[in-house]
Amino acid sequence: MINGIVIGRQPQVKVIVRISGFPDLEINCVVNTGFEGALALPAAAISKLQLPYVMSINTNLANNEDFVTPVHRATVVWDGVELEVPVLAMGIRPQIGTLLLNNCNLNIDFSDGSILSIEGL
Repeated sequence: MINGIVIGRQPQVKVIVRISGFPDLEINCVVNTGFEGALALPAAAISKLQLPYVMSINTNLANNEDFVTPVHRATVVWDGVELEVPVLAMGIRPQIGTLLLNNCNLNIDFSDGSILSIEGL
């Protein structure tokens, strides 16, 4: 089970990014159920972590804006399991999406300081 917290009406969880030869890095991410990907990080963070580039994709935002987004690759530890996931270089706030939430139950009480839980089905 993964636990997180609601801060300012934003459900947040820590995601562990594993980079060979370096200590694990915990990144505080907002849970975004409107994002179909696994992980989105600001481009500066991806550059600093030196995540390998995979390709660019066309992205469509909720406001129907289209743009090209670079996709990188990272290893994350999700509920104790190492997963290789695509990382979109976009936004100013780290986010996890529904690809990481696949086959999970997400339980959130939307009040500041509430604990959220993500549990595999």
